Amino acid sequence: MFTIIWGTKAVRQLNRILVPKTQKAILEKISELQNFPDCDNVKFLRNHKYDGRLRVGNYRVLFKIMNVIQVISIEEVKNRDDQTY
Repeated sequence: MFTIIWGTKAVRQLNRILVPKTQKAILEKISELQNFPDCDNVKFLRNHKYDGRLRVGNYRVLFKIMNVIQVISIEEVKNRDDQTY
């Protein structure tokens, strides 16, 4: 079981999403990361400062994996565009 921690940048980005339904969907998908690696829509990133991304509709949740202490740190929540990765 992983513990989810939030970076301040990710919290700000999530709070800027004005559609409550979208915020709720993102939060629900992030809670599924507690069962990592048994979760859907996760892709491991290569040559990137983050270890993985979680796809939630048009949003991408970028995160780091701290395997030794089983923590997933949510770093960014971004609307998907050409500059996401």
